[in-house]
Amino acid sequence: MTSTDRWDPEPRWPAWIAVLAVAGLHTALPSHLMIGPRWLFLLVIMALLVPTAVTHLRGYHLLNRAIGFTVTSAVTLGLIISVVLLIEALPEHKETPTELLLSAASLWFTNILVFALWYWRLDAGGPHGRDQRQGHTRGAFLFPQMTMLPQAKSVVTQEKWSPNFVDYLFLAFNTSTAFSPTDAPVLARWAKLLMMVQSIISLTVIALLGARAVNIL
Repeated sequence: MTSTDRWDPEPRWPAWIAVLAVAGLHTALPSHLMIGPRWLFLLVIMALLVPTAVTHLRGYHLLNRAIGFTVTSAVTLGLIISVVLLIEALPEHKETPTELLLSAASLWFTNILVFALWYWRLDAGGPHGRDQRQGHTRGAFLFPQMTMLPQAKSVVTQEKWSPNFVDYLFLAFNTSTAFSPTDAPVLARWAKLLMMVQSIISLTVIALLGARAVNIL
C-alpha cells in the first residue's frame, strides 16, 4: 500500500512549522549563544526545509527521509551548541536577568520541539512508514489508543488511529516538564535513551536558571 492509499495520510505541515519555530527561537537568542551571523542558522534550515517539502510532495520518500534526518540533526546541533554556550556564559554574567530568563525559556521550548521531531521521525518507521499501515499497533511508545479493545475503538471511531506530530509533541512536552513519560510508556531502548537526553537538557536549563536566580537574590 502506498501513502496515498491510506485512509488518513499523516500531515507533514505541523513538523515543518515546528522546524521553523526552532529556527525562529534560535535566531532570537543573544549573539553569544550562537555561532556565526544571526541569519546563518535560519538560512541553513530554510535551505533544507524547502527540498524536504518538495521531495515529500513528489513522492521521493527515501530522499525525503534523508533530508528530514539532516534537518532534525541540524536543529539538534543548534540546540546543543546554545545550551553549552549558555553554561559557559553564566559565570561571566554576560546576560541581564531578563535576557537570561528569555534565553532559558527559548532553549526549553526548543528542546521540546527538537525531541518531538526525533520521536515523530523515528517511531514505527517515521511518518512514511506509518502511512503504509491502517492503524497503529506497534512502535516505540505505547499510546493509550494501542491498548484499547477493538470494540472500544469502534465505539469512539478510533479503529484506524495512528499518531501524528501533535502526539509526539505532547510526549516531548511531558518529558520536559515531568522528566518522564505520562500517558505513553516507552518500549524501545533508543526512545528511552532519547528521553533521557531530553530530560537532562531540560533539567540543565531549569537548574541553571534557578541557580542564577538565587545568585541574583
